[in-house]
Amino acid sequence: MRPVDPPFSSIANTWRAQLALEYERRGVRTVLATRRHDGPLVVQKPLYPEGDEVCHSIIVHPPAGIAGGDSLEIDASVGAQGHALLTTPGASKWYRSAGPWAQQRNAFVVEEDASLEWLPQETILFNGALARLDTDVRLGKGARYIGWEIFCLGRAGSGERFERGQCVSRVSVLRGGKPLWMERGDIAAGGLLTRSPVGLGGRTVCGTLVAAAENVDRIDMTDCRTVAAKSGEVAVTRLPGVMVARYLGDSGEAAKQYFSRVWQYLRPVVAGRAAVAPRIWST
Repeated sequence: MRPVDPPFSSIANTWRAQLALEYERRGVRTVLATRRHDGPLVVQKPLYPEGDEVCHSIIVHPPAGIAGGDSLEIDASVGAQGHALLTTPGASKWYRSAGPWAQQRNAFVVEEDASLEWLPQETILFNGALARLDTDVRLGKGARYIGWEIFCLGRAGSGERFERGQCVSRVSVLRGGKPLWMERGDIAAGGLLTRSPVGLGGRTVCGTLVAAAENVDRIDMTDCRTVAAKSGEVAVTRLPGVMVARYLGDSGEAAKQYFSRVWQYLRPVVAGRAAVAPRIWST
């Protein structure tokens, strides 16, 4: 029987982790002014691989995997004219569950003329995982956001398929309280969506990149659509105030490389600076 999508309040918690980050612009430098954490969710020291204006942070979950019943909450705010980039040191692994759901909630606030980039590495859903992932982004006037999520259904490298379980995801991007982009995904293992040619068509990796900025109309969509993936299918769409790129295939690495190339193209337009990849991606 297909698992039922539960409300947050009914999800059993076995390990709760919370991380709150506040970035501020001080002079020409963006600093991590405040950080609070409870449980196994921490951030490494601020990094500045591209100068003082952009603060890179690596979010670490020491257990390295998310089990049924676990709950992770990441809150990040960027003050006016600040710029922060958040990433992770490796793939996020969601383990098989005996019944309880696991959840991760991301809540991002980007104030006036500030920028936030949420560029995690891929999410691997083990066979039998019950996962819920919510991302809420609130933008102020002139604020900019680029974020992506990549879902790998099963551990293809070891021959595992996602034959049991479910993944429910939701993304909401608002500017001044008004929706720019809202999307809800529900992938039930073995469900029609996973098999249908108008769904995943049997593919095991899917991903979405969202770029929200008041100047997305300056993006040359013809050039952006020339960015190709090493394997799989891709698509790019622009709507008022937001641009969306999609990946569908069977390679988490190909998805990351594609989104990275799209990001390298978008960032100078959206954020006014060349893309500098986090060093952790090269380790």
